Amino acid sequence: MQVLHVCSELFPLLKTGGLADVVGALPQAQIAVGTDTRVLIPAYPALLKGIPDVEEVAGLQTFAGYVRLLYGQFDGVGIYLIDAPGLYERAGSPYHDESQFAYTDNYLRFALLGWMGCELACGLDTFWRPDVVHAHDWHAGLTCAYLEARGRPAKSVFTVHNLAYQGLFSAHHLAAIQLPASFFNMHGLEFYGQISYLKAGLFYADHITAVSPTYALEITRPEFGYGMEALLAQRLREGRLTGILNGVDPGIWDPAHDLLLSARYNRDTVEAKAENKRQLQVTMGLKVDDSVPLFAVVSRLTKQKGLDLVLEALPGLLAQGGQLVLLGQGDADLQQGFLAAAAEHPGSVGVQIGYHEAFSHRIVGGADIIMVPSRFEPCGLTQLYGLKYGTLPLVRRTGGLADTVSDSSLENLADGIASGFCFEDSNAWSLLRAIRRAFVLWSRPSLWRYVQRQAMGMDFSWQVAALAYRDLYQRLL
Repeated sequence: MQVLHVCSELFPLLKTGGLADVVGALPQAQIAVGTDTRVLIPAYPALLKGIPDVEEVAGLQTFAGYVRLLYGQFDGVGIYLIDAPGLYERAGSPYHDESQFAYTDNYLRFALLGWMGCELACGLDTFWRPDVVHAHDWHAGLTCAYLEARGRPAKSVFTVHNLAYQGLFSAHHLAAIQLPASFFNMHGLEFYGQISYLKAGLFYADHITAVSPTYALEITRPEFGYGMEALLAQRLREGRLTGILNGVDPGIWDPAHDLLLSARYNRDTVEAKAENKRQLQVTMGLKVDDSVPLFAVVSRLTKQKGLDLVLEALPGLLAQGGQLVLLGQGDADLQQGFLAAAAEHPGSVGVQIGYHEAFSHRIVGGADIIMVPSRFEPCGLTQLYGLKYGTLPLVRRTGGLADTVSDSSLENLADGIASGFCFEDSNAWSLLRAIRRAFVLWSRPSLWRYVQRQAMGMDFSWQVAALAYRDLYQRLL
């Protein structure tokens, strides 16, 4: 069975969010369980730099001009690169320029990505042809539409990583991207008068997956569906929507072998984690004190992530003697709010605006609690890293957070399944109650260690997801 992933990011070469982590790890795990897997991605400068040894597979004229298809290897995975310098050789992110303005030709850049995915399914590479094309998020959504237009030469799977981002473009682009006019209707890719690349994936895919079981159900409801809930509810009834939980790459996230930590440890030597905490306190200008719980946030600073709730609850956290470290960037008001808190509470609050992959490891390895109070969260990887590192997650019970963290209630402690702290309502009072429960558990060190070891023993490996996807592909074929 041959599977092609179509995507716009690939860790560690190019990352703006969790999508890159998924596509950077899942293909390797699939190869390990016997699925012949490759990846298709635009030839961004970072990709060409990271995969220098490439060969040309084909050159062809497309609606976006002349394009070369290149092929190389990265970490044992075959990577196809769409070489169209006029579209992809740019500074900034894959989606917007250095001033944060979306590229005006994104409709063309990501239509080409989908079109090339379909071309590979039709045999563009004479030596390798996918049985299943697996497209990720709106950037690759048109893949499924092009496959439909070409008579479905391969089965298609479309994974929703975040339904909030939909890839909406003007309807007048339809001719330019060479899709039939008949596709522009409610039973197709039309969405309130525009073309939705996300809806193209949802409507035309043979099967839809979401990145957690709970999120797969949530997106069939109006509060999470962003206007797509009726279509998704129909797919759920048809048995064409499922949730498969993301995993953690143990080659990158493993406290026993993480060279970015000051001290490495496992669930049997978790006491060594204390040295990482001391180093983190020093680095962030906090009072060095083993006896106080150190809370952490590593996140984009947006209201979706519930970071306004953390600001609101922060006085209560500090009043109980806790400390906070934060790494992230995003909403200007939230950035200023956290910087002001750090200035007001030196020694107790440390803030670094920006994102640094290496420093995120040191925070997860050194903190006691990692907070993910999201209003919605398709899967979430931060809480999985926390579990792996014995840094107990404090989460809102939604999406993948609900699927991966069990509250340290008396019942769950007795049943041996407690792994963190959960709260229900998206408000600071509910968050603060969970923070108080964390302080109560912290006051009982032996019980805290017990929950840490429970958390570190949970299996969120990519092998589990790889086997689930293999079963799905086989059912489709």
